[in-house]
Amino acid sequence: MKRKFLRYPKVRRIKGSFAARGRRFGIVVSEFNEYLTNSLLEGALDTLVRHGAKEKDIYMVYVPGAFEIPLGVKRILLRRKLDAVITLAVVIRGETKHFDQVVEESARGIREIAQGAGIPVILGMVSADTVDQAIRRVGVKHLNKGREWALAAIEMANLLRK
Repeated sequence: MKRKFLRYPKVRRIKGSFAARGRRFGIVVSEFNEYLTNSLLEGALDTLVRHGAKEKDIYMVYVPGAFEIPLGVKRILLRRKLDAVITLAVVIRGETKHFDQVVEESARGIREIAQGAGIPVILGMVSADTVDQAIRRVGVKHLNKGREWALAAIEMANLLRK
């Protein structure tokens, strides 16, 4: 369905679709806080498959923690031709500055790889002050950010093909 923009009908617009059929995806998931990242992973996998991706076209890499995700992304991109990569991690604030360093450096590393890769690399990192906040965001009870990030990967993979 085409959207109508009454004031600017001649502006050309390009938008990705949510069809994952024929696309290949990578997922790099942190094993730290695994009881939470598993929920993100399940949401992402379910979304990819429901939107048409074949299981054989999804490649997963497990890394110890969020800080190692950029290297995991880099390696999977060297070994596989992918349309998009989803990163999944949960980082919970502790008593030290370590939280800020991990979140900032992981996000920076993912951004740098995404810029050079030529394909979407979705930053899927829950950074929370408490375990309770993290649980709300990973979908143990309701909203699952893994689903949202998978949809972003599908949409961006299709957008870049247009």
